[in-house]
Amino acid sequence: MKILKVQALRGPNIWSVQRKKLIQMRLDLEEMEQFPTNKIDGFKERIEAMFPTMFEHRCSEGVPGGFFSRVERGTWMGHVIEHIALEIQTLAGMETGFGRTRETKTPGIYNVVFSYTEENVGLFAAESAVHIAEALIAGTEYDLEADIQKMREIRERVRLGPSTGSIVEEAVARDIPWIRLGTNSLVQLGYGVNQMRFQATITCKTSNIAVDIACNKEETKRMLDLASIPVASGSICVDEEGLDATIKKIGYPIVLKPLDGNHGKGASINVKNWEDAKAGLRYAQTYSRRVIVEKFITGFDFRVLVIDNKLVAAAKRVPAHVVGDGKSTIQSLIDETNKDPRRGYGHENVLTQIDVDRDTLDLLEKLDYTVESIPKNGEIVYLKSTANLSTGGTSVDVTDMMHPENIFLAERISRVIGLDICGVDIMAENLTQPLKENGGCILEVNAAPGFRMHLAPSEGLPRNVASPVIDMLYPPGKASRIPIIAVTGTNGKTTTTRLLAHIVKNNGYKVGFTTSDGIYIQNHMMEKGDTTGPISAEYILKDPTVEFAVLETARGGILRSGLGFSRCDIGVITNIQEDHLGLSDIHTLDDLARVKSTVVKSIKKDGWAILNGDDEQCIKIGENLSCNVAYFSMDEESPFIKKQSKEGKIVAVYENGFITVKKGEWKIRVEKATHVPLTLGGKAKFMIANALAATLASYLWGFKTEDISLSLQTFIPSVAQTPGRMNIFEFKRFKVLIDFAHNPAGYLGVEDFLSSVEANKKIGIIAGVGDRRDEDIKECAKIAGRMFDHIIIRSEKHLRGRTEEEINDLILDGISASGRSVTYEIISKEVDAIKHAINIAEEGTYITALSDVVTNAIEIVQQYLDKENEAGSI
Repeated sequence: MKILKVQALRGPNIWSVQRKKLIQMRLDLEEMEQFPTNKIDGFKERIEAMFPTMFEHRCSEGVPGGFFSRVERGTWMGHVIEHIALEIQTLAGMETGFGRTRETKTPGIYNVVFSYTEENVGLFAAESAVHIAEALIAGTEYDLEADIQKMREIRERVRLGPSTGSIVEEAVARDIPWIRLGTNSLVQLGYGVNQMRFQATITCKTSNIAVDIACNKEETKRMLDLASIPVASGSICVDEEGLDATIKKIGYPIVLKPLDGNHGKGASINVKNWEDAKAGLRYAQTYSRRVIVEKFITGFDFRVLVIDNKLVAAAKRVPAHVVGDGKSTIQSLIDETNKDPRRGYGHENVLTQIDVDRDTLDLLEKLDYTVESIPKNGEIVYLKSTANLSTGGTSVDVTDMMHPENIFLAERISRVIGLDICGVDIMAENLTQPLKENGGCILEVNAAPGFRMHLAPSEGLPRNVASPVIDMLYPPGKASRIPIIAVTGTNGKTTTTRLLAHIVKNNGYKVGFTTSDGIYIQNHMMEKGDTTGPISAEYILKDPTVEFAVLETARGGILRSGLGFSRCDIGVITNIQEDHLGLSDIHTLDDLARVKSTVVKSIKKDGWAILNGDDEQCIKIGENLSCNVAYFSMDEESPFIKKQSKEGKIVAVYENGFITVKKGEWKIRVEKATHVPLTLGGKAKFMIANALAATLASYLWGFKTEDISLSLQTFIPSVAQTPGRMNIFEFKRFKVLIDFAHNPAGYLGVEDFLSSVEANKKIGIIAGVGDRRDEDIKECAKIAGRMFDHIIIRSEKHLRGRTEEEINDLILDGISASGRSVTYEIISKEVDAIKHAINIAEEGTYITALSDVVTNAIEIVQQYLDKENEAGSI
């Protein structure tokens, strides 16, 4: 078997709009296409032995053991690999269960699709599942545990931490979108101007000054002391002389910790003699030159969490430890403790496994123990000097046991330091009494405190401490999203997108939009190129100045990665015509419609799908949508549109020369087509269709018809507004039209326009597009033969594996099929072709360049026009 391609889908996609995180693997079964599972001796027994937990896979049978039944009856290896990929992720602690396996139009080649929780793990699982299947087929040994451990390691390297993850989960539960900014824990919640950012538990509302204070333990202690808050006595040392002076002042036992430390790193606790004090100083100075030396306070370690100046949780923290039984070694007790199902690798479970490190060995040495020592029955042996969960500690929730005075104290501390999310470490016998009564004190105040101990304590009630964070960032009434209009289709996407962006901008919004020409914010081009995929959409949604997004969405991005947004308010499909067929398993119009429909299937329930009522595929798509649907049409009298009107539905139609919105028999004539520059005096019918789509979308969004009308009148087709879309350059003796038409439907639109153009001679510059089907290239050439008197054939920029001669032969066949006697010549370079056309143009000639390289063509023609204008002004 051979993996041909593996890709990660990250948004609504052709397999599922709801399940946004999918791996799609294109797999060639090769000779295994002839061997379903029931023809492989012993396969069922081997897979059951390797994956007994797969009994829970119901598969299409709908009952436990369903998948094994399919294996017994015979199923193909792509289906088996799908289930293996899901199961090994689950065994690695990432439970997931959606999968699809479908054969492509090419026999033996399958698309294997399965869900993931961490993208890098999912990509690894795809390859691992194939290797495992090959071992099962051959009956050879396979180290499954090594792959599972590798997946755990990948997950720990790339996953969001437990604190960050909990905030994201709470945001998702509240329907707030999120974007991970980079590979660390920096996350954006919301879109555009409504975004909020946080990293771990530092938010965009966190004061930088407050963080600096909290990170400077000496300054924190000073400020708390001045505010009459109890703190441990001590000082800062940088050498043994200062250490000795501090010890003489406060006495033993002491605590040493780095001034700029966190998570208990570099700390030594309950130090009782000079030698250990010097060792503790050296250890702490591996993290910070300046070391805090404080009086060791007896009692328990408590962490109190305050968010937005309100106490939300408190936990008693217990360092990692084992309890002796009088028979087992400390190492044996550690191994037994690590078998607790609540303990796992890294952050995968509630608790972390206990590892033996320097801190552990130092603590044991103080007790005259090694890991092979056998502690007495009932003896508690502490293995870490701090109570952090990340080092194997445990936590007990004590939120409901806190004395009101201690709650007041903690909330006051958060205000004194100035932190919006504040972790207060307290050493005391308990929190049920005021600290001033039981002698407890504040050890330190933490910026970016971990949430794990509160989210999943070892004992007591778990606390959803992420909820108050979201309450703080998005109080009731604050929006997290911005309006999104997504535009797809075969032809007219870019023009419709630009016109919609123009309407939105004229209504006072700061608009960001993506097109096949580039990314724009308020008409400023940010990035140049074909930017119709999910990365470009995310660019707009990440921009903090954007109030409204209009996103051109092409098939390529949908197939590669899915949509770049979780849902949109309005989706537009301009039309679905034959284009790009024969690529990426898209062979028919039905296949193409399935891809394009991803956009409108992602519309929110009360949003609107704007569909072409003259397009059979669009009508079929509209029958299966759960959102509101409205159609636009060039034919008010078509049976389908008349039926829509009879049912009282809203439609946009071209009637009596007007762009009109209609509901039942009630009409609003928005603007006369001849007054809309985009339609070139009403002659460009396909531009009228684009204007209808944009008008209907903006009307249903809620813009006033008079504002839409003004926008239609002020949207001028030009190199600036619509590059490569019906750009007309008027020379003194002739005219040049540049358009991006590159498929039969586009050519037909240009032909319809040129039929109304008076010209002595019509010259066309065309090329065959290398990744189109033979019949598409021929059809374009046939249409060109009908509308031009002379044709210049040039080379397309990207031949995509074809030869220039091969494409030109197809073009000549098409011209011949037009039934007209058309002259032609072949000039390979586009620059030379355009220059030649201009040079041979006679009085009244109309040159049309159907160009895939729009920018080059426009620049060349503009240079000629500028020269003519300069010569005329002399």
